[in-house]
Amino acid sequence: MNAPATTELPVVVIGAGPAGLAAAAHLLDQGIEPLVLEAGQKAGAAVREWAHVRLFSTWGEVVDPAAEKLLAPTGWTRPDPATYPSGGDWAEQYLQPLADVLGDRVRLGARVTGVSRTGRDRIVDADREQQPFVVHFTHTDGREERIFARAVIDASGTWSTPSPAGGSGLPALGERAAADRITYRVPDLKDPAIRARYAGKRTAVIGSGASAFTALAYLADLAKSKDGAGTKGVWILRRGISGSTFGGGEADQLPARGALGLAAKAAVDEGHADAVTGFRTETIERDADGRLVLVGEDGRRLDAVDELIVLTGFRPDLSFLSELRLGLDERLQAPVELAPLIDPNQHSCGTVYPHGHRELSHPEPGVYLVGMKSYGRAPTFLAMTGYEQVRSVAAAIAGDLESADRVELTLPETGVCGGAGLFDAPGAQEADGGGCCTPAPQLVQVGAPVAVGAAAEEAPAGGCCGS
Repeated sequence: MNAPATTELPVVVIGAGPAGLAAAAHLLDQGIEPLVLEAGQKAGAAVREWAHVRLFSTWGEVVDPAAEKLLAPTGWTRPDPATYPSGGDWAEQYLQPLADVLGDRVRLGARVTGVSRTGRDRIVDADREQQPFVVHFTHTDGREERIFARAVIDASGTWSTPSPAGGSGLPALGERAAADRITYRVPDLKDPAIRARYAGKRTAVIGSGASAFTALAYLADLAKSKDGAGTKGVWILRRGISGSTFGGGEADQLPARGALGLAAKAAVDEGHADAVTGFRTETIERDADGRLVLVGEDGRRLDAVDELIVLTGFRPDLSFLSELRLGLDERLQAPVELAPLIDPNQHSCGTVYPHGHRELSHPEPGVYLVGMKSYGRAPTFLAMTGYEQVRSVAAAIAGDLESADRVELTLPETGVCGGAGLFDAPGAQEADGGGCCTPAPQLVQVGAPVAVGAAAEEAPAGGCCGS
């Protein structure tokens, strides 16, 4: 079958999450037909998996302007811009209506399995750039299909590929065998079945970013409840505790984001969680009762825990893009022009600047990684960053380089830059704590101490100035 002329083809967008649906809205605004392929059964499938978590951004910051313009004729109105949605609110009140407006331009249950140039694997040069893209995907019933595209925008995110517990970036020995007691997501402790799993139990949380803060705060709330007596958290950090460990605190320009770090700090200060620092997990063993024993690279063995929550960040799935010529940074797996702007080893939150199609481009013209996928393993991402990315990319695909090159976004400069907020706890923002990169009150450290300010060995899961 011959592919039609490239200009007659749609732009395929992979993923019907916030960035993917916004990309479709911007493409339509440019007069270009999008086709969104979503592996899940509903729009915002990944967001729905953390429906219980409240964002640290307000409604005013998580609605894309082009999407709002597309929704307006339906009578849709944005919720109070000053309020904070949960993941469920975001999915049901914004993403689903947006997908409904896009109609059959969104195909659900369509998992992309490969992207290439028509008739050209990654080796072939001849007339490569003149060939349309071919996208292979499978339906939920196993049927396979292909479609041709003038460009491809991958907004599939990183949710499906969490990083492991092992300190080397590989799963710890025994990690897979212990899967029945490990989760890589923030648990929904309002769900009775999940709550029962953690109530009265000793749970280790590995991670140093906003997701870990959230889990610690949730466990502390459970410990203080009538049905949670005996609940105890063990917070495992691969580094020491420093002034930046708890994020921006009261100095954060996103107040809910700062409150989240303060809530995690309170969990430790109040004795609901112990902090184990400088611990890099090498092995996960089981004791005689089936509980988990974590063994560090330095030989330390921690007391057994009943459950383990691993929140060490995410990484991109690049397997279905293997026939494309991508230019990715060797550390972050982000586009090479973008990587220096977001490298957590070099930048704090205030130096991650807005960017667009030029930073997101690859040696393969016409393919873009956007949203969380574009950041690779870097943690510092905000929804408004993704919206600016897709605005620029859509303009570039349309040939409007003047608009594509224009910066139309100002980001908050302080505090952590990833994760979610904790505004269900009244008064959390009044908790005691320091600002970003300022000294924090000293905490009792369990295990061998690590010098504050030691050289960074890993990218934090979300934090300002490292953690």
